[in-house]
Amino acid sequence: MHDKSGKGAADGSSAGGGTAAAAQNSSHLNGHSVSPNGFNPAITPAPPQQSDTRVPSPVPDPAAIIPRDQWGGKYEFLLSCIGYCVGLGNVWRFPYLCYRNGGGVFLIPYFIMLFVTGVPLFLMELSLGQYGSAGPIMVWKCCPLLKGIGIGMLCVSTLVCLYYNVIIAWTFYYLGSSFQSPLPWSCDAIANVAICANRTVGNSSSERPRTPTEIFWNEKVLGVVNSEGLHDPGPVRWPLALCLLAAWIIIFLCMLKGIRSSGKVVYVTATFPYFVLVVLIIRGATLEGSLQGVAFYLTPDWSRLANAQVWNDAASQIFYSLGIGVGGLLSMASYNKFDNNVIRDTIVITIGNCGTSFFAGFAIFSILGHMAWRKGVPVGEVADRGPGLAFVAYPEALALLPGSVFWSIMFFLMLFMLGVDTLFGNMEGITTAVLDEFPNLRRNTFHKSLFLGGLCFTFYLMGLLLVTDGGIYWFTLIDSFSTSFGLIIITLFMCIGISFFYGINQFCQDIIDMICHCPPWCSKVLIYFKACWVFCTPFLLLFILIYIFLEMYNTPLHYGSYVYPRWGKGLGVCMGATCCLQILIWAVVAISKETGSLQERFKKAIRPLNSWRVNNLNSAARSQEHVEPELVEAPYTVTLTDQDFTAMTWEMGSSA
Repeated sequence: MHDKSGKGAADGSSAGGGTAAAAQNSSHLNGHSVSPNGFNPAITPAPPQQSDTRVPSPVPDPAAIIPRDQWGGKYEFLLSCIGYCVGLGNVWRFPYLCYRNGGGVFLIPYFIMLFVTGVPLFLMELSLGQYGSAGPIMVWKCCPLLKGIGIGMLCVSTLVCLYYNVIIAWTFYYLGSSFQSPLPWSCDAIANVAICANRTVGNSSSERPRTPTEIFWNEKVLGVVNSEGLHDPGPVRWPLALCLLAAWIIIFLCMLKGIRSSGKVVYVTATFPYFVLVVLIIRGATLEGSLQGVAFYLTPDWSRLANAQVWNDAASQIFYSLGIGVGGLLSMASYNKFDNNVIRDTIVITIGNCGTSFFAGFAIFSILGHMAWRKGVPVGEVADRGPGLAFVAYPEALALLPGSVFWSIMFFLMLFMLGVDTLFGNMEGITTAVLDEFPNLRRNTFHKSLFLGGLCFTFYLMGLLLVTDGGIYWFTLIDSFSTSFGLIIITLFMCIGISFFYGINQFCQDIIDMICHCPPWCSKVLIYFKACWVFCTPFLLLFILIYIFLEMYNTPLHYGSYVYPRWGKGLGVCMGATCCLQILIWAVVAISKETGSLQERFKKAIRPLNSWRVNNLNSAARSQEHVEPELVEAPYTVTLTDQDFTAMTWEMGSSA
């Protein structure tokens, strides 16, 4: 929707100056040639038209521009993204979904959804962050109408951070409890001897007898037996509260120096889980009954392909595991060098993430198969979903292994590192957005540390609700709605906004500009991505969104035997609606700041801001040794002002 001709060439070129048309039109301006990236630092744009009464912003002093950090190397960025994407969902969610939805057949809809929605949206988010060199809010200078997408991402990321660190706190609790022999949830523990004896002899009750791991999880850790539901949270469980405090302190220390510190931490946190998974697969392969578990995991049920639930689960797992639409990917990519190959990174990270999910299933179900063999029951009776798989079924299986203490320590240490890496990405999305809005925080280390400490402490105080006796009910509510329909709507508008407002051709040209020596395969792959962004991805996102609304209306929310009241479900819907309504609110704000008819206001609101071009010139200059950023002479601003909301025009006629 950009005007690419005449004086309106700025609408396309100001989005990055990368289109061939913009470069050709401006190549003779003032007698200067234009660089391959579509700009020449020596070119000074003409002053605004006389009809514009607003005074141009002063030329920014280059010394006053606060530089952004950059990754120490491409491997730090790759490991950070892999650590962010490979999280707890790969271990406890994917294996469960795979066996519940037809075993090996589930891989068919999973990979279709991956290549039609997951990979294109992943590339879009990485490219947008890297090209704009800005966080999830400031990056929408490319289309001010959609600034609410960045605000919505921030809301989703806040909800995710709020409950995700509670999982790390649970992991801490189990990790500390694992340094006991025998394990406190095993039948060898003195407190559990009578329970295990009753289960072995037989129970006259018609209800299924509880296991020591279930008792430990529900009574010792959660205390959920002391709560009646959402309305009865009960007191804070202080052992869990201390674990939650320790988790936030670790996150604070790892992020204290930004990507310079977190980029080094990922060398351990992103690689150690793979070592543990390999060891667990090798150990599981030697156990009796392991093949039974793997067969249960992969046995195909072709009839499941006709079920819409399978396709929805495949799509939801893609979003859950890749972290799309939360802002973490966009923020981490904003610290890349301008000429980083985002297409290569996208392929490596997405394929690596999904491969990890698939192979994690072998580690999980080989040991669950051994537990089913030991107990003489089908594998389906020992498998569980979500936290139940990680904190009930698997600990029980580990307790049956020789050297159970060692394996338990390894497993929960792996979960801890998986959780920390994912939380890094979510927190990076929040901190980057704030630091972009208040750039002076980057310069003042003390104020930045104070802000980060205050943010972590605020999240800790809010998270105390989730470590009460009834905290699991609130945890499930936030988990169910924070990344539900609100996240899908945000990604749908991101896809539509970039494709039709910013311009799909312009966006593809921006990617080519970043990959300075774009190999032929990159250009051909972009044709596929262009088709996905314009047609396939929005269509599938709409399908997922409709299915979510139908399921949400027809299916009651429950945790165990507890069914959530209507007001509780309504509260969850409000959480999701708050996130996606930011798009509408900030679109109205953007349009109200323009002048003219409604149609004219809309056209102005979808044009890139003046400062969007300056950001990109500076980003490209930092990546080219022969171009000095000080040479950029333009009356633009880096911060949002009234001048920003009038798109820059180039005097191409007599003034040229």
